[in-house]
Amino acid sequence: MIGLISATAAGAAARDRLAVAWPDRTRVYDGPVGEAVRAAFAECEQLVCFLATGAVVRLVAPLLGDKRSDPGVVCVDEGGRFAVSLVGGHAGGANELASEVASLLDARPVVTTATDSVGLPGLDTLGLPVEGDVAGVSRALLDGEPVALDAEVAWPLPPLRVAAEGPYTIRVTDRTVEPAEREVVLRPPTLVVGVGASKGAPAAEVLELIESTLRDAGLCAKSLAELATVDAKADEPGIIEAAERLGVPVVTYSAEELAKVDVPNPSAAPLAAVGTPSVAEAAALVRGGELLVPKRKSAASPAMATCAVVRRPARGRLAVVGLGPGARDLLTPRAKTELRRASVLVGLDQYVDQIRDLLPPGTRILESGLGAEEERARTAVAEARKGLAVALIGSGDAGVYAMASPALAEASDDIDVIGVPGVTAALAAGAILGAPLGHDHVSISLSDLHTPWEVIERRVRAAAEADLVVTFYNPRSRGRDWQLPKALAILSGHRAPTTPVGVVRNASRRDESSRLTTLASLDPATVDMMTVVTVGNTATREIAGRMVTPRGYRWQDDRQEDAQ
Repeated sequence: MIGLISATAAGAAARDRLAVAWPDRTRVYDGPVGEAVRAAFAECEQLVCFLATGAVVRLVAPLLGDKRSDPGVVCVDEGGRFAVSLVGGHAGGANELASEVASLLDARPVVTTATDSVGLPGLDTLGLPVEGDVAGVSRALLDGEPVALDAEVAWPLPPLRVAAEGPYTIRVTDRTVEPAEREVVLRPPTLVVGVGASKGAPAAEVLELIESTLRDAGLCAKSLAELATVDAKADEPGIIEAAERLGVPVVTYSAEELAKVDVPNPSAAPLAAVGTPSVAEAAALVRGGELLVPKRKSAASPAMATCAVVRRPARGRLAVVGLGPGARDLLTPRAKTELRRASVLVGLDQYVDQIRDLLPPGTRILESGLGAEEERARTAVAEARKGLAVALIGSGDAGVYAMASPALAEASDDIDVIGVPGVTAALAAGAILGAPLGHDHVSISLSDLHTPWEVIERRVRAAAEADLVVTFYNPRSRGRDWQLPKALAILSGHRAPTTPVGVVRNASRRDESSRLTTLASLDPATVDMMTVVTVGNTATREIAGRMVTPRGYRWQDDRQEDAQ
C-alpha cells in the first residue's frame, strides 16, 4: 500500500489524482502532517508526500531503521514539477515509484541513487538474494574499477560492466558459500526439490528432510525455486506447509507425465500408490536439469517423506521489442525497461542508433545491416539459449512486418520470450492523417521479396471487394516500381476516383511529411520505402483537411436527407 500525505490545497489536488488513478494501491492520510507521516510509515510499504523535501526529511528521520525494511519515500513539490526519490530507492522501490508518479503527474523524476544515475543496475535490485560487500562492489562498478563475474551457474543478468578478472567479484552461485572480501554473492533460483510424501506426513518431517538434504549437499536454500510433486499430493498439508515456510510454490505433475521420466531409483511403492515408479526424482527432473541429489528418505521411522534435488538449466530471456515509428516519445516505458534489462542487444544498425543512448554501460551490441533479418533472429535466440538476457529490436511493433515472427519461428520452449508491443507505422500515420482507421482496416505489404506477387494481389483484391481501408507497407522501391500502381488499379475497380488517400513519409521523425490526395490523383512516383500509403473505403471522407472513416454510416444518410 502507498500512503499519500499532503498539507496544502495544491498538494491535495495532486494527491487526489494519484488516489483516483491507483484506488487499490493507495490510502490517503488526513489530519496533522506529522501524525499522518508516522501512521503511513508504520502501515505502508511506500509513501508519497506532497511536501517540501526539508519537511519530509525532518518528519521521517526519527522513523528510519534499516534500508532493507524501511518503506520507500517519494517527495513531490508544491508545484508538482518533481517527484524525488528520497528514501529507500532500491529496497523500498522509491526510484521506480518516483518514475511512476512523475509519469502520472507529468512531472520529472529525480533519482540520485548512484547506480541509477549512470544507468547501472543496483546489485540489490536484480530480484535475487544478495550477500556480501554490496556497497564496495557497487562503488567499484561506478568508479570503473575491474569487477570480475564468477558465474558458477548461468542466469540472465542485466549488463553489469564486468571484466575477465579484477580485485572485486560478483559471484553467481546456488552453493552455500560465504562471500569473500570485496565479493558479492548472487543466488539465482536454480534448484528444484522433488518431494514424495505418505498421507499425513508431518510438515516438520518434510521440512527437515529438505533443509538437511540441501545443507549436506552444500546447496543454499535461498536458491530454491519450487517444490515439485505428483498431482495426487497437491493438497498434502505437510508439503504445502513446508513450501510456505520455505517461501516457494508447489508445482505438480500428473502420474502419467512422471512415469515417462527416466530416473535412477524407481520403486514399486509409489507405482502402487499413485501410478508412477518415481515421485521425488521424476518431479524434480520432469522439466530437465542435472540431478544433484538422488532420492533421499527422511530420518523418521518409518520414513514418510522422500526428496531429490535438481539444478535446472538457466532459461535465457529474449525480449522482442518494438521501438515505435521513430520518435522517442512514442517509445513505450516497457520497451525502455527491456532495453535496460538486456545484457545483449541484437538489431538493425540504424535502429540501434535510435536507442544507443538508452543502453546501460556494458551492453553487448550485435548489429547488422539490411537484409540480415533471419540471421539476427538466429543470433538473438542463440544468445538467449546461453542463459543470457537478450533484446531483439525492430521498428514499429516487432510483431508487424518485423522481427518477432522470424525469432519465434527459430525459438523453442527452452527460453522465455517476452513480446513488447510498439506503435506501428500504420497507427502513427493514421494519427497524422486524422482517423482513417476508424472502421475495419487491413495492412498489406507490397514487397514480394518474401511473398509471391500472386498472393499479394489476391489479398489486395479481397480487401477491395470487402471495402476495407488499406494501409500499404513497403509500397515502392527503386527495384519495385510497378506493384503500387497495380494495387491502386485493383482498388480503383471498387472505389470512386475521389476516394481519399493519405501519404505519410517518415511518420513521427524529424523529416516527417504528409499529404492528403485521392485515388485518382496519387502519383506512385512520389512514394518510396519510407512511406505509408492509406487508401480509404467507400465511406472515408476528407473533413476539414483530415481523412476520416466513420464507424457507422448514419451520418451519410443524414447528409443525404439534408441534401434533399
